[in-house]
Amino acid sequence: MAKSFKPKVIRQPSHIFIVEDHPVFREGLRQVVNREADLKVCGEAGDYEDALHGIVRLRPDLALVDISLPGKSGLDLIRKLRSESSEVKLLIVSMHDEALYADRVLRAGGDGYIMKQEDPEEIVHAIRDVLGGHIYVSEEVMESRTNGHAAKSGAPDKEKLLDHLTDTELEILELLGRGKSQQQVSKQLRLGARAVAGHRTRIRKKLKLKNDEALARYAAGWVGGDR
Repeated sequence: MAKSFKPKVIRQPSHIFIVEDHPVFREGLRQVVNREADLKVCGEAGDYEDALHGIVRLRPDLALVDISLPGKSGLDLIRKLRSESSEVKLLIVSMHDEALYADRVLRAGGDGYIMKQEDPEEIVHAIRDVLGGHIYVSEEVMESRTNGHAAKSGAPDKEKLLDHLTDTELEILELLGRGKSQQQVSKQLRLGARAVAGHRTRIRKKLKLKNDEALARYAAGWVGGDR
């Protein structure tokens, strides 16, 4: 009797879209992804508009998104895609401290958060985890979210005030807390000096701080763990 053979099923690799404004790091991510047999980069963008158009047109399985982009941020991109009912998985890959941003990313509709400093193998693990339908964050952040939701009504007033900051204002607050000057903040976020100064004033008012010195102390304490 002739033996019957089942045809071998060849699985197509998951398509990954990269949103990153720094060409060197974008190239690094492309190499990390493309060396995996089950993953393939299908497109790239360096800003919000190109990313939005590319993701809508190419419909990737997952997008790797940086928070800091020229113009609108990665968080703006997440909210826009979710408002349009896009089913693409969204994993933030950022230089910003996970403890400061992960919760805001997840609330915006992101599926995970990993820092750029992580090993390439861990970034690949995070991609596969999110593609598998899981939320990827560190255990510390997940525990903090669980405890935070359980005691939401007892949250400190200053934490509630932070929720009023825009994404850009939160980025500026973090950079100030890390000792960056206004000129350095302007250069890193690609904002004009007047725009940064305006953001500082609004941050100070929202946090109910009297002057720039009080803002500097608050920012340093917040980034340093006194939050």
